[in-house]
Formats: sequence, structure tokens, C-alpha cells
Amino acid sequence: MELQRRRLHPDRHVHALGALTAALALTAASAAAQSSVEVSPLRVELKAAPGAATTQAITLTNTGSAPVRVRATISDWHLSREGAPQFGEAADPKYSASAWMRVAPPEQVIEPGKDGTVRFTLTVPGGTEPAGYRTGVLFEFAPANAPPVPRGREVQVRSRIATLIYANVGEPPAAVDLVDLSARIVKDQPLQIVAVLKNTGRRSVRTRGTLTLYDKSGAVISQTVVPDVPVLPESEREVAIPALDPGKPAPPPGEYRVEVKIHFEYEG
Repeated sequence: MELQRRRLHPDRHVHALGALTAALALTAASAAAQSSVEVSPLRVELKAAPGAATTQAITLTNTGSAPVRVRATISDWHLSREGAPQFGEAADPKYSASAWMRVAPPEQVIEPGKDGTVRFTLTVPGGTEPAGYRTGVLFEFAPANAPPVPRGREVQVRSRIATLIYANVGEPPAAVDLVDLSARIVKDQPLQIVAVLKNTGRRSVRTRGTLTLYDKSGAVISQTVVPDVPVLPESEREVAIPALDPGKPAPPPGEYRVEVKIHFEYEG
């Protein structure tokens, strides 16, 4: 594998980041998830100044056939190395904005086919240093006749979904490095190229770019898009990129060169 490590720059230009050779054998798979309550938006990006307050609304739509009890709570979160949101205690408290948040109402019942609204107010303390902070509103859903709080040893199964909130204060410099590039082969799934990005800055960024597959002669076989995903401040994460365009037939097994070009945009 031939790997080039380069710093990404905030000028939004595209940079070639690496190349590797791999044997390819692909299949396709898909998955879907459904819920009786739709939440919009699922992501909020705010630009805020120290001492400023902002209030926004989140809409919940009951698309099911029965009333639903919705409980809204403020929650810290972070991303796993693979990008899955993890809720609970802040992994890095200095980037938590949860103490700045208020939500109302904390609980409501939404009838079938109706909308509910939850408003949150975020107030940035004076003297807050420039950085990308984060918090979230976590929604738990239960039958309308379920008690607000379980009694004794009673167990309730609740589904949940969250609106992730990015609160960007000022404009600290961004710095992102590509630290690894490799092929991931999983049985009965398409080949993925995994780029490991390390954000050493104090603001979140989102990835953009393309992956191009070449044969031995240098001819382009296919081109795919780098997923639009966040990389949180002072964190490292994997970005899995499909190696082949799903709309085209897979090439025969052999040796191919992969070129990944990534640039990024600021959150907010």
C-alpha cells in the first residue's frame, strides 16, 4: 500500500490523500429502519456568541395509529470511532453545551396524525472560548397510557431518537490529518475504503470528496462520493467510503489503484 499523509487546509480545495492496491469482490446490501414518530430537524447547527441566547423549535410528527407519549431530555453525546452517536456522560466535558440548554415541554402526548413541538433555548455563557460545542435533545417514545416514571421495579421498553445540536462559538482554526487508509472486506458486503481522519482543532468539520478507482492502465473504472460526516474537535474517526459505484457492474478480480480526495467544511 502506498500512503500519503497530508494536512487538509480550510480553503476548501481538494487534496489527493492516498492510494492503495486491493483485490475487489463486491455484493450489495441495504437496510431500513422505521418509526411511528418523525423528528425534524435531526441536526441543528448554530453560530453563537458569548452571552447570546437562541431559541429554536423541533417538530415531532406522530405517523402511527395510536397516541404516543414523548419525553424530551437534554443529553451529552459523542461519536464512536465508526461515527455512531453515543449518549450519556460527555466524553470530553470541555466541549459540552448541555449546561447551557433548556427544553419545553419536557413531556407531552401526541395524537395520531398530529404534530408536537419542543422548543429549546441555548444560552452561551459570557467569556466562552471559541470552539465547537455540542449537546442534544433526546426523545423517548412510549404508549400514551404509560406512566411518566416507571414504578418500583417496573420495566418499560421505549424507543428513542435525538436531535444533535452543534453550537459553534467564534472561528477557531481547523486542522485535520489523514492518518491511515486501508481496505475493509466483509463477507457478502461491498468493499469499502476506510480513511482515518484526526481532527486536532477545536471545531467540528464535515467531510466532502471523491474516491476514484483506476485499472492498471490508469483508466477510470468508477468514482464514488466520500460520505458527508462530522469529525468532532480533538477526535479521530473512520470514514468508510464505497469502493465502487453501485450503479455500475463490479469489475473482475484484479489489482486496482484507489485515489481518495477529501476536503472539508466547517460545521455551522
